[in-house]
Amino acid sequence: MKFGYTIIYVDSVETTIAFYETAFGLKRGMVAEGEFGELATGETKLAFAAKKMIHEPAHFASADGKVLGVEIALTTDDVPAAFDKAVAAGAKLVSKPEKKSWGQIVAYVRDNNGFLVELCTPMG
Repeated sequence: MKFGYTIIYVDSVETTIAFYETAFGLKRGMVAEGEFGELATGETKLAFAAKKMIHEPAHFASADGKVLGVEIALTTDDVPAAFDKAVAAGAKLVSKPEKKSWGQIVAYVRDNNGFLVELCTPMG
């Protein structure tokens, strides 16, 4: 068994795919107009589906009904450049690139849907 993909539910699949292409330089994969789209992110895919595809909203909350948090992490050798490109494309600044005590460089932005995106150098 291996991890295949993550699907995030959004208002507009096309707008979100276009944002990730511009802000993070990711390439469009398969897109089913208005319903589903994937980005070419290596072996594991990042995908988006239209909120209208949700049949049971309770599946997207914890057992006590709270909304679950989501963070997307994208690795790059040049976090400052990736951060600047994302912000220039409309990503909202959360925290600027910073070297962490364990040696990784990390920055955070919010995408066009408000999801948290970590930009970081690879570990190990």
